[in-house]
Amino acid sequence: MRSCLSLIALCAALTIGLRAGADERPRVLLDPAASESPRVGKLMVEHARLEWTATPDGKRLRLTASADEEPARLRIIIQEPYLDLFAYRYVQAALHNPSEGRVRVQLGIRSPANKNRALSRDFEIEPGESVALRLTLCRLVPPPLKGLFFGMRGFPELMNPDRGIDVSQVKEIFLSIRSPKAGQSLELGRLEVVGAFQRPEWWDGDKALLFPLIDRFGQYAHADWPGKIHEEAELQDRLADEQADLAAHPGPAGWNEFGGWEAGPPLEATGHFYPKKHEGRWWLVDPTGHLFWSHGADCVRATTAATPITDREHYFADLPPRETPLGAFFGRGNWAPHGYYQGKGAYTTYCFSAANLLRKYGPDWEPRFNELAHVRLRSWGLNTIGNWSDPAIYRMRKTPYVVTLGAGARRIEGSTGYWGKFADPFDPDFDRALQAAVAREAETSAKDPWCIGYFVDNELAWGDELSLAVAALQSPAEHPAKIAFLADLKAKYRTIQALNAVWGTQHASWDELLVSSEAPDSSKAREDLAAFYTRIAEEYFRRCRQAVKAGAPNKLYLGCRFAWVNDRAIRAAAREVGGSMYANRAGKNRGRDRGTQP
Repeated sequence: MRSCLSLIALCAALTIGLRAGADERPRVLLDPAASESPRVGKLMVEHARLEWTATPDGKRLRLTASADEEPARLRIIIQEPYLDLFAYRYVQAALHNPSEGRVRVQLGIRSPANKNRALSRDFEIEPGESVALRLTLCRLVPPPLKGLFFGMRGFPELMNPDRGIDVSQVKEIFLSIRSPKAGQSLELGRLEVVGAFQRPEWWDGDKALLFPLIDRFGQYAHADWPGKIHEEAELQDRLADEQADLAAHPGPAGWNEFGGWEAGPPLEATGHFYPKKHEGRWWLVDPTGHLFWSHGADCVRATTAATPITDREHYFADLPPRETPLGAFFGRGNWAPHGYYQGKGAYTTYCFSAANLLRKYGPDWEPRFNELAHVRLRSWGLNTIGNWSDPAIYRMRKTPYVVTLGAGARRIEGSTGYWGKFADPFDPDFDRALQAAVAREAETSAKDPWCIGYFVDNELAWGDELSLAVAALQSPAEHPAKIAFLADLKAKYRTIQALNAVWGTQHASWDELLVSSEAPDSSKAREDLAAFYTRIAEEYFRRCRQAVKAGAPNKLYLGCRFAWVNDRAIRAAAREVGGSMYANRAGKNRGRDRGTQP
């Protein structure tokens, strides 16, 4: 369903064609409470109805979904020439969720440049919650600057080569309810652009003004903000302030030494962490028998800001001579799964975080940082040291921790993934490296009551619920996963002709299927593909758990840190992992100002 409403009919104020300078005042684009408006654009509604609603804060537009799962969308179509938002940093929408359930929303803009590319932000709003949702106006890299930035995850001054659009030529603003239930609603108040964008002096490609880009402390050189370090003395000046804050906030009063619930119900004290269902809910129990809610942080270590400098030494101001104390923080790296350094071999790095700790604490910076890490975590209400943390810190036995291990050397060749191909769990040597890694922990974490357990691998490419089975068929004939899949198919169908009849294929023999790298029609082969996908997942988790428990029977196998996953993989993990299972979820939805972006 699509309908159009003129803005004048809704008495909404919409301003277009803006090209002001750096004006810090918000500019209203649409205000449902406005009494008068020029006719400057259209509102188009898809799979929804749009109506006025009166609230204590004034009038709002209410968008109500008319069908399940169909995105309910409000589109503001800009009339000629276009909406120029170059002088601003954010589009901000005042939103309210009047529904009983959580609402998934998407706020976006679209430009005719770059194949009508859209820039959008997804967000979840709780029942009854109001937010000022901000969409950062990420822009294209100007032609004079293309090729000057590489080896970077973030770009200065709102540039984004992957997501940016021409913000000076906006033709549409849209607001959607994602995957709604019929009747779900979202209310829109004022829509405006906020935050002044200052055009940098080097925007037209003047390298002398652009570089160096990073100062000696590892900070962006061309901007200032509260908390930025300008002189080394400022680092020492903050010591007293932090010590006073930590003393005033020592941590939750109800915690025991492990961060468990001291006053909670007493359960069995085993000397190790374990899962337990208590009064209908699953909990972790700490070594002393107290209920434990694990809340922690990854990468608790001093050396978190090592960055490649090879081929981009000109980015950095005042890198120290190598023979000086600060020169000790030059290093080498060779791992780069993406981007400029992928496949280039070894590269030189510099670690700004460690250098700044030397400046702050002096020659004994490392033990001082390690000791302080535990005090900080507890003060911040954190009771777990997560993945990729420094063993020198967690082996101090002051905060519970997890350990990271890896499995599998041979990969399913036909698979793909952000961090690489999927390990082949049918390889006879799949768990050899994992067994060796667990054995190395035998006298340390495996016996340590402060160790919760082990993660094996991280953010694997599980794909959709058929992908790994298809990948096995697309792998070379000698790959263990493919051989195992064909063994299952032979046991089920007996003859290749029987399989051909179901799959709609024309393989002359099982050997021909073995050497083939073609994917079958998933609609016809779905049952077999899904079954083998399940078998891959179960075999993976079974062998990982078996290896962990053989070497560390008192520790939890925590799974693989799911990120991109499907229900089939989750169900396999639930059957094979046992005890505890974790999933990664990254986002900016928590906190008092959940809708705003820095």
